[in-house]
Amino acid sequence: MGCGSCGSGSSGKPNGCKSNGGCSSGGCNRMNVHDWLANLPFADPNSSCKIVEVSFNQGSRKEYYRNASLQYFAKGELVTVEGVSGFDVGEVSLSGELVRMQLKKRNLPEDSADIKKILRRSTPTDLEKWQESKGREKEALIRSRAVARQLGLQMKLAEVEIQADGKKATFFYTADDRVDFRELIKIFAGEFRVKVEMRQIGPRQEAGKVGGIGSCGRELCCSTWLTDFKSVNTTAARYQNLSINQAKLSGQCGRLKCCLNYELDTYLDALQHFPNDADVLEVSRGRAFLVKKDIFKNLMWYTLPDSTKQYPLTLKRVQEIKAMNRNGERPDDLQAVEVVTNKAREVEPEFVDVVGQISLRSLEKTSRRQREKERGNNDGRNRGQAPRGTGNTGNQQQQQRPPQQRPPQGGNQQQQEQRPPRQQQRPPQQQRPPQQPGQQQAGGGQGNNQRRNKPPRGPRPPKPEGEA
Repeated sequence: MGCGSCGSGSSGKPNGCKSNGGCSSGGCNRMNVHDWLANLPFADPNSSCKIVEVSFNQGSRKEYYRNASLQYFAKGELVTVEGVSGFDVGEVSLSGELVRMQLKKRNLPEDSADIKKILRRSTPTDLEKWQESKGREKEALIRSRAVARQLGLQMKLAEVEIQADGKKATFFYTADDRVDFRELIKIFAGEFRVKVEMRQIGPRQEAGKVGGIGSCGRELCCSTWLTDFKSVNTTAARYQNLSINQAKLSGQCGRLKCCLNYELDTYLDALQHFPNDADVLEVSRGRAFLVKKDIFKNLMWYTLPDSTKQYPLTLKRVQEIKAMNRNGERPDDLQAVEVVTNKAREVEPEFVDVVGQISLRSLEKTSRRQREKERGNNDGRNRGQAPRGTGNTGNQQQQQRPPQQRPPQGGNQQQQEQRPPRQQQRPPQQQRPPQQPGQQQAGGGQGNNQRRNKPPRGPRPPKPEGEA
């Protein structure tokens, strides 16, 4: 998570996070706290708090150190502090009067001797050693998990934090039962050459160190601002009329969500007006059992054994029925109220089968325009052609023939109907004369052509009567 007010330092480094400049908003830190007392004037500046809150490993761990030199440390500035047999490098996350309030919350006195000191602002040498130690943490975590698996220890290593000078390493782990890790410490000290510290944490602290996104869509509360983890049980879900579903009520840590306690006090205050001994009501039809309580409408829902319908009753009606039951009377009816909602009911869209009805309008328009354009070009060509007649009979007949129109696509039958028969198209002089009985047709292509070109013979003259 980046911040928008990271300024570049005097060394000319670019703006942005990763300690390139002075971060005034603290957005680079996961457990960031807004200092709302920073700009308030104080009557006695000497009585201000001399303790500074320093965060390590991007807010996964916070400690308090004494500002013995009375220097001003800006929020987000890297400082070198006292460590175990050496020094460590951390980031200033809070200073001023708000730190005093945090000390009271942790029951830590301001003048305690256990509070260590801030040595100086981090020098380039300190930062170089710090970056080198941070680069070894990932490799150390992988190797430590492999060693714990070889020894068969029922534990899970969550994080490894190495001190800036490389003399100490803290291993954070989770375990359900007690673990004997004496042999593990010897192996770690021999391989990593550091002083080993084993610190057990709970599943909620582990989820805060890993981080993630919750079901609400925001970052986990344990990784952003929540430090005090209170016990959560299923009673909180029952008071809020939530279904006891382990999958929905559990967080990423495997425990019940911490947010179940956020609105629990409000529900408890609202439930004070509801009768406590109204789980079962006696009516003439049988026993009515309580299903749920609606604190927003002040209704109690009951169900009867002979039906699955739920009947909403007002608080006044429930108290009346309880008073009648104490006197040994059973009412004939529950007198359920009708629940009316002012919210408009949303009409659910009906299912429509649109298979085969969807058409691409843009492609249809394009193909239609192209078809019309081709049609227009063909009409223009037919209109621009001149008649071809030169006196020939066949050409005259072709000139008299009406212009052949382009048939529509798939219209071969219409073209045959519009075309005149072949006998009408053939000129009269080309028609063959009727063949006389006894006349034989000569073979050969040339003879046939000559016979066709000869003029037709006239009728034979009658024979005289005297001739035999």
